[in-house]
Amino acid sequence: MKRKIITIDDDTCTGCGECVPDCPEGALQMIGGKARLVSDLFCDGLGACIGTCPEGAITVVEREAEPYDERRVMTENIIPKGPEVIMAHLKHLQDHGEAGYFAEAVSCLEEKGIAVPLVNYGTLCHGGGCPGSQTIDLRKTPVTAQREQGPVHAVSELRQWPVQLKLLNPGASYFENADLLIAADCVPFAYGNFHERFLKGKIVIMFCPKLDPYRDEYIDKLEAIFSEHKINSITIARMEVPCCGGVAAILNEALDRSGKRGIIKEYVISVQGDIL
Repeated sequence: MKRKIITIDDDTCTGCGECVPDCPEGALQMIGGKARLVSDLFCDGLGACIGTCPEGAITVVEREAEPYDERRVMTENIIPKGPEVIMAHLKHLQDHGEAGYFAEAVSCLEEKGIAVPLVNYGTLCHGGGCPGSQTIDLRKTPVTAQREQGPVHAVSELRQWPVQLKLLNPGASYFENADLLIAADCVPFAYGNFHERFLKGKIVIMFCPKLDPYRDEYIDKLEAIFSEHKINSITIARMEVPCCGGVAAILNEALDRSGKRGIIKEYVISVQGDIL
């Protein structure tokens, strides 16, 4: 996938090593008297190391790189270094507004029984991303357990969390052999039988092509999903308004970049809630 990642100018780097301690993710090492980026997987591209380089040898570029792996970074490089490094890493993610990575880091700590440092969650939550955006696979949850008592018998068909593309982890296991539903944000509100007609049996990805300012990021994420997983089918559910046509445009560009192709079923919903 194409994403932001740091690069080091060999001619400018003096080998002072001041950048290495400021990369708790473990992406930098001193090799042959120079600072080197040793793993794309460990570089989040946020540039914490840039400010500590006295020579200005480190910059952030956009290039083809393996997706950053927050969980692997936590397990292999952050947690073994102790509470102070954990705190610094969480603060680093928080300062850059990386709600998705932050949630993955917190989830990893909780799974290993490690106390989460007292950091200010408010900054991330104010922006709409909280630790509750962690990846959760609900496919094995019995549907009958979700049924409400009384005259209403509608059942939630949601099989994963989160659902917003901004928060989704392309490496989540529930994408493997998935039937994908790519839905515009407004569709579930306009189409009353959304769960039974569209969501049942599918993994859903939701976004707004008009209001979300993340078009390039969305294309990169979808490209990563298609490149890393076998996808069985793709269904689009979008509104009839012209701007909603951007859903298909973003999806098609991601498919082109991944080199994958398949049959796409597209449903257009009227503002009155009818399938056109």
